[in-house]
Amino acid sequence: MKTNQDYKNDALDALKGNWAPALLATAIFFIIEGIISGPNAYQSMQQSALTAAGTPALSPWMALDLLQIFIILPLALGFSNAMLALVRSGERNITANMFKLGFCPYWKKAWGMILMMVFIFLWSLLFFIPGLIKAYSYAMTPYILNDNPDLSANEAIDRSRAMMKGHKFDLFYLHLSFIGWFLLCILSCGIGFLWLVPYVQGSVASFYEDRLEEWN
Repeated sequence: MKTNQDYKNDALDALKGNWAPALLATAIFFIIEGIISGPNAYQSMQQSALTAAGTPALSPWMALDLLQIFIILPLALGFSNAMLALVRSGERNITANMFKLGFCPYWKKAWGMILMMVFIFLWSLLFFIPGLIKAYSYAMTPYILNDNPDLSANEAIDRSRAMMKGHKFDLFYLHLSFIGWFLLCILSCGIGFLWLVPYVQGSVASFYEDRLEEWN
């Protein structure tokens, strides 16, 4: 099994000479997410105020909730797998791959991501910790859905659960190792996240490759 530094080195090696396309893909993802999610933040505050005042109302932004589900989730899958392609074979067309791998084929991948989030949400109803554990248990699902188009959404989630058995803390520890960079990104008014996100995604992609090799 590799160490966290090995995963990070794999990501940095893949990003060497490819930071420009990685930054572009990250910026496009942020822009799309911001356009879709931004009004929802306002809508949530507005709805809370109306409800508190005893005046429930339908939100004019309700359609954006569906856009978050049916666009952002597949796009997140596409981004993860575009970074995996970069780590695997140096495929530097990250933006194009983000859309191609996220939306082709669309319905199975979208359904897999939706089902995964529903399961995590239901476990979170028990308490925060069970939801967090399941989030790490299902974390390989986006990669499995793309690598195994023959699997159903449930089968992909089950395989992720099997692959992550005994390794959930390993991924948590990998994420935790970026905490210093996360704080620096906040101090940079968020600009640093353009660099941090592909770095983290590349490291997690290497983690998946390690788990996949052990699974096979």
